[in-house]
Amino acid sequence: MQDSLPFAAPPPPDREPGPDWSHVAAALDARGWACLPGMLAPADADAIAGLYDRPDGFRSRVVMERHGFGRGEYRYFAYPLPPLVETLRRTLYPPLAAIANGWHARMGLAARFPARHADFIATCHAAGQCRPTPLLLRYGPGDYNCLHQDLYGAQVFPLQVAILLSRPDDDFTGGAFILTEQRPRMQSRADVVPLDKGDAVIFAVNHRPVQGTRGPYRVAMRHGVGTVRSGLRHTLGIIFHDAA
Repeated sequence: MQDSLPFAAPPPPDREPGPDWSHVAAALDARGWACLPGMLAPADADAIAGLYDRPDGFRSRVVMERHGFGRGEYRYFAYPLPPLVETLRRTLYPPLAAIANGWHARMGLAARFPARHADFIATCHAAGQCRPTPLLLRYGPGDYNCLHQDLYGAQVFPLQVAILLSRPDDDFTGGAFILTEQRPRMQSRADVVPLDKGDAVIFAVNHRPVQGTRGPYRVAMRHGVGTVRSGLRHTLGIIFHDAA
């Protein structure tokens, strides 16, 4: 039986127990991203954000300004992942794998993804990609994240998830989540994704298929975070492939 997605308390009777994956797939096909409102309860969001200052549980810390990535910092979790992070990674993967396989078929890519995340991770590890990639990001006043793609080796799962752990206009101001796409022979197009505390956004890691007059073609996507004006902004990133 597939695990249910983790919530701090059972969802109220008028709320579905999980995402409508047909609607998620349609949104991803239409624009390259889809929101999952209320993926984490506020208490769970606070608990994950609170891990940032713990001395253990992480494999590395990156100060973005040192590498030209922007300003701010993030920490990659070590294995074993915190239970809630592991559950999110494992339970979100199967429906996204079905969408990813459809995308690869439409883009003419040979790779297909197994139904279980453990099997995909085994493929990553066999290819030398053994370092976990889920991460916590922290931004303070003046911090931002340049547009980028999270590619860590030859094995790439084409979708990833970011969950906002802080409340806009309360914990922080500014700091919008931004996605851009570059279609052939066209200027870049940007989307600002509206997120509240506990909301998740699923988005393309690298390319997504777009239907053209002569069939599907690939569109390159990048993501980043605008400048935080005040406060602290925390985000949980769920990347499904591991790093070399």
